[in-house]
Amino acid sequence: AEAAGVATEALAAGTADELRAAMVAAHGADLARVLTRCALLADGTRVEGEDEVPAGATLDVLPPFAGG
Repeated sequence: AEAAGVATEALAAGTADELRAAMVAAHGADLARVLTRCALLADGTRVEGEDEVPAGATLDVLPPFAGG
């Protein structure tokens, strides 16, 4: 949210890669750096690469977590 400058936004459905690209196009290089380390979850299921994100799904961007 900090790198994007928004906490939530609506994007057109597509693949995980397409959504990453759309987020970077909208919010710039700072977000691109953060996204390289983040996982994407569509309605709680991890998506990556060419995985389709269904229309209407909630896409969560999760930063890496420290173990412990």
